[in-house]
Amino acid sequence: MEAVGLEAGTPCPPPSPTGKAGVCLVVDEMHRSLRQQFKAIGVPLNYCPDLSAAEVPAALAAFPYEGLMVRSKVRVTASLLRHGPRLRYVARAGAGVDNIDEAALAGAGIALINAPEGNRDAVGEYAIGLLLALLRHVVRADGEVRRGEWRREANRGEEIGGKTIGLLGYGHMGRAFARRLSGFGCTVLAHDTDPACPPDDYAALVSLAELQGRADVLSLHIPYLAANHHFVNDALLTALERNCWLLNTARGEVLDHAALVRGLRGGYVRGAALDVLENERLGQLTPAQTQTYDYLRTAPNVVLSPHIGGWTAQSYARINEVLAGKIAAFLGR
Repeated sequence: MEAVGLEAGTPCPPPSPTGKAGVCLVVDEMHRSLRQQFKAIGVPLNYCPDLSAAEVPAALAAFPYEGLMVRSKVRVTASLLRHGPRLRYVARAGAGVDNIDEAALAGAGIALINAPEGNRDAVGEYAIGLLLALLRHVVRADGEVRRGEWRREANRGEEIGGKTIGLLGYGHMGRAFARRLSGFGCTVLAHDTDPACPPDDYAALVSLAELQGRADVLSLHIPYLAANHHFVNDALLTALERNCWLLNTARGEVLDHAALVRGLRGGYVRGAALDVLENERLGQLTPAQTQTYDYLRTAPNVVLSPHIGGWTAQSYARINEVLAGKIAAFLGR
C-alpha cells in the first residue's frame, strides 16, 4: 500500500493506478509514522500537507476518495463534502471537532473519527504545569530574575495541596488532569452536562452550583459547540463563591474573555492561565479583542501559551496510532 507524496513540498497528484480503492486523502501535516500505521491496516494514503485550504475541494474531487484526514486547515462543511461523493469517513487528527459540521456528515452518511485519546495525557500534564506556573508565579519570577531582580517575598506562592479543583467538563482531557492531580493532596470536583458521564476514583461528579460554591480553581475542559459559546461568562464567574484561579486548555471560545478581564480587575478571579484564546490569529484581532488581549498579555497574574497543551512529540505519533485503530475498526479490518 504505497503513500503518494509523503514528503512535504511534493506535488499532490491523484493516486495511481486510478482503480486503487479505499484511498484516504490527508491534507494536513502528520507524524512520519503515518505511512507505516496505515500500511498495516491496508489503507492507501494520498498525503498532501502542502495543499492550501482553497485547493482542498479540487483535490478531493479529483479521485473517489473514501477517507479524508484533517487537522485544522479546512472547515469540513456540506459544501466541501459535495466534492467527495464517495467519502465514508472524515478523520480529525486531534480531539476537537469544532471545524467539522457534524450535522452535514450525519446527513451524508459519513462517519466522524477523532483521536482525543492521542493527546489527553499531554493536555493533562500541561494543565498541571499551567496550574503550578500560576500558583507559584513561575513566569513572573523568571522574568524578574532575568532582569536582575531578586524578589522572594513578592513571589510567595500557593500550594495545590488542600485546594478544591473544579473541572468543567469530564471527558478525556478532564479525566487526564484529574488523574494527575491525585497525588497533590487536593479535592477534585467535576461537572459534566452529560447525565451518563461515568464516575471514577479521581473526581466527584457534582452540580454546576456545587462546583461554583466550592472551587478554588476552575479548569475548563469542555468542547466548543454553539451551545458552549461563552459558557463561562459574567454570570458564571460572579456566582463563584470563592475568589478563584482559572485555567483554560480547551477552546478559547468557551470563555468570554471580556468577562474574564472584568473578573481579574474585580479580584474575584485571582489569576488565569490560558493555552487558548477566542481569536488565535493575533494579527487579525477586532478592536474589542485587541483591548482584551492587551490587558491579558500585560497582567502579572496571567500566563499565556500558544495552544500547545496537546502538542508533544509523543502525542504527535500517538494520534496516528489512535486514528489507525479506529479506522481499521470502522472498516472491519
